Amino acid sequence: MPRRRRHLSPEEKALWEQVAKTTERMHPNRVPEPDAAPLPQPKTAPAALVQPPIPNFRVGAKSSAKRPHDIAPSIADGLRKAPLIMDHKTHKKMTGGKLKPDARIDLHGMTVAEAHSELIAFLLTAHDIGHRLVLVITGKGKDRDDGGPIPTRMGVLRHQVPQWMRLPPLNHVVMQVTPAHLKHGGHGAYYVYLRRRG
Repeated sequence: MPRRRRHLSPEEKALWEQVAKTTERMHPNRVPEPDAAPLPQPKTAPAALVQPPIPNFRVGAKSSAKRPHDIAPSIADGLRKAPLIMDHKTHKKMTGGKLKPDARIDLHGMTVAEAHSELIAFLLTAHDIGHRLVLVITGKGKDRDDGGPIPTRMGVLRHQVPQWMRLPPLNHVVMQVTPAHLKHGGHGAYYVYLRRRG
């Protein structure tokens, strides 16, 4: 990091000039460097950019934040915002619980690795058989948030299953995923509408 150039005080300049008069220049043809211009004064920020002072904070005091912190939107919100690929009338019947699933799988009590492989096998088999609507039961899950700085969501499988549907090999057979109607498990289950066999 380069050093900032130090400027001489008026007393130091006067002393230096007295010493310089008693010496001879080594290079008489060299032009002396002009004194450095004074540094510009910092500009004051416009009033619009000045932020209000941060209020005093005590350790252990409650936050005054109005909205709760969340690591991501809810699964239901994410699935509702997904584009509708299947037939609108069929989708309405399906989300209203009026269609009976052709098959179902219950992932309760499985680890993430077990559930992932079981789900892949189940959906690929259901697609090969020609099923169109299947029910995937994940359960609502247990609340495992220990109150640490990073919040954890309730229900690992409930959050993982929609992600797995978007990845190969399932994304080639899955057309639409929506939360199930209450009579088929509600937020603890998903309707999975499969594509027609090619």
